[in-house]
Amino acid sequence: MAEPRVLVLRAAGTNCDAETAHAFVAHGASAQTVHVNRLLATPTLLDGVGLVAIPGGFSYGDDIAAGKVFAAEISNTLGDHFRKFIARGGLVLGICNGFQVLVKTGLLSVPDDNGAASPITLHWNDTHRYEARWVHVSVDASLCVMAPKDKRLLELPVAHGEGKLIGTDPNMAARALTRHQAVFRYVNADGSEPEWPANPNGSQGHIAGLCDSTGQVLGLMPHPERAMFPWHHPAWTREPQRSEGDGASLFRAAVAAMR
Repeated sequence: MAEPRVLVLRAAGTNCDAETAHAFVAHGASAQTVHVNRLLATPTLLDGVGLVAIPGGFSYGDDIAAGKVFAAEISNTLGDHFRKFIARGGLVLGICNGFQVLVKTGLLSVPDDNGAASPITLHWNDTHRYEARWVHVSVDASLCVMAPKDKRLLELPVAHGEGKLIGTDPNMAARALTRHQAVFRYVNADGSEPEWPANPNGSQGHIAGLCDSTGQVLGLMPHPERAMFPWHHPAWTREPQRSEGDGASLFRAAVAAMR
């Protein structure tokens, strides 16, 4: 069986590309980190790749809005190439800043009741400040082919200032839940409905991760690549010993989906 291939797409200000590439390699894929300028010059780099990952960071300093400049680069030149990539079965994963990029390109959306695009964005956190902490997220029944299959509750770190998922349609979150596009939701440790700080940004429907209607495009605000090992967690010496961090389950599922 051919080794699944991942393209990790970075830009100026991206800072989680090495960790994201390592996470895929640790689960049996090959990963190549490519600057967006190289992909703009040679879109055929998408050929033969099973998954494109857009990692976290502060692309272009998050000038204008988080992920906006990076998204414009992709939309203006690579939009059709990405749509063809998804149409042939390719997977796209956006983590934190990558989630912001996918939303702003329109590659990730929640269609309205008529199937038309319904604008969504990731807005400033309700606290109007940068939130960095570990949170619990539920893994909900969803369309997403990259959703972890072996765990229903994950503990992952977040680190963002613009993570509040909102839509112009007040029913966006309910529609995402009904259509099984809400892959991850912020919850309390016991799985119950959260308030701040368990929901660090005020996202509608407590949505922490969203997939498109094909199940092939996934964006999430928490950082699974920062929860690969037990010792990534600040309380690892005080908790029962385990073999891996919760983030590993997402990369395992993503590599399995490529196979």
